[in-house]
Amino acid sequence: MISGGVLFTLTLVTALGCGLVAGIFYAFSTFVMGALARLVPAQGIAAMNSINVVVINPWFGGVFFGTAAACAVLAVAALLMWHKPGSTYVIIAALLYIVGALGITMAFNVPRNNALAAVDPASADGARLWADYVVTWTFWNHVRTIAPLLATALLILAIWVGRDSQVAP
Repeated sequence: MISGGVLFTLTLVTALGCGLVAGIFYAFSTFVMGALARLVPAQGIAAMNSINVVVINPWFGGVFFGTAAACAVLAVAALLMWHKPGSTYVIIAALLYIVGALGITMAFNVPRNNALAAVDPASADGARLWADYVVTWTFWNHVRTIAPLLATALLILAIWVGRDSQVAP
């Protein structure tokens, strides 16, 4: 599947994007959320709300959404070149990233972020929401950490199995 310079480069860059996003999510799963959970609810809410505002930037958005777009392009290319080695890996990787990173973010993490932004951090409702938020948001973050990590591995595998079918320049 990975033949020609453009597809090879796109697959490599997409694998790097998937890995970078997995690393960002991994940091949240392994220590950021744990650190925020140690704060009193009002402080934890304020800190997370600040993170959720600051993350909306061209650097993160470019990698997060750009990787999803690249996965979509690669999936179409893999479908069109189904007979090539690595095509199945590329399609599965693209689905893992699009559904497991982007889809879960939009379906589970963003709605929780919006609810957190709407609550009064100093209220009893805020404290209850925060206690649930830390557990459920982190659970879905674990899932969205694993998905792009597996996508990275599959894209690397696609490059590896396609190496013998490279077209010479």
